[in-house]
Amino acid sequence: MDRIDAMKVFVAALDEGSLAGAGRKLGKSPAAVSRAVAFLEEHVGTELMHRTTRSIKLSEAGERYAVACRRILIDLEEAEMTAAGERSAPRGTLTLTAPVAAGESILRPVLDEFMDQYPDVSVRLHMLDRPVNLIDEGIDIALRIAHLADSTLVALHVGQVRRVLAASPRYLARHPPIAQPADLVQHEIIAMTHFGIDSWSFPPAGEGSGMPRTVQFTPRLVVNSIRAAVASAVQGRGVVRMFSYHLAAAVADGTLRIILCADEHPPLPVHLVSPQGRLAIPKVRAFVDFARPRLRSAFEALARDCEDDDAGRSDRSAQE
Repeated sequence: MDRIDAMKVFVAALDEGSLAGAGRKLGKSPAAVSRAVAFLEEHVGTELMHRTTRSIKLSEAGERYAVACRRILIDLEEAEMTAAGERSAPRGTLTLTAPVAAGESILRPVLDEFMDQYPDVSVRLHMLDRPVNLIDEGIDIALRIAHLADSTLVALHVGQVRRVLAASPRYLARHPPIAQPADLVQHEIIAMTHFGIDSWSFPPAGEGSGMPRTVQFTPRLVVNSIRAAVASAVQGRGVVRMFSYHLAAAVADGTLRIILCADEHPPLPVHLVSPQGRLAIPKVRAFVDFARPRLRSAFEALARDCEDDDAGRSDRSAQE
């Protein structure tokens, strides 16, 4: 049996979550899939996965072997695609990852359009609110919202997002004014792990002051769901801190209002990130060329929504 083919079966089983799923994806019988895995186990001399009729679980050796298999298959695909050059049309499976909320609201619509234009490309989108090793997990492209550490990854800038505070107009009308971060200690806080569950930091009050400001609080509500936090804020349950795109729809329809704009941290950059060499593969290059201007427009529109709300509030305050 060809070892590369067996590796493809092994990786497909991991991606699909079962041997049966790997068989369906690759057009192989269950017996052929089982033989391929058994062949690899015999070759390396140890059990790679514990399997039942419905699920699989990697052994410790299998986890290490899976990382090596993915790297080998990626290198092989890159070599084949690079050799084919411009004669090769975009095709195959494109694997991406993104934070859950950004993946659902921003990246997924772009992917829908991309698949319409490139019918020979299938897409696997992993929406995860955790760090992902692109090479180890076989990812072609990641959407990342953060300052990036130096690495061998290729990063293409597509926008920026703000970390904003917001509350409903009803909540703000019924509670003391919030003119500076210190005022938050008098307010009910809706907290999320990503943005601090017992304190929020703010930039220094003035140029040259040096020390960031920290506001300590006991949250009234702690949730691990962005949708739940937004819904509670819309219902007037307190002040929430999130990325601007999390709140854009509620800000646009007036159910949430951004506060303390002058006390925000600088925006965080948004990049499409890919391992070195992947951009030479037609399906990856095609997606980057297609998605980059659309993502830029999407993030610019979200920024305008927030700015328009800020300006509207300033006008209303002046009139009052």
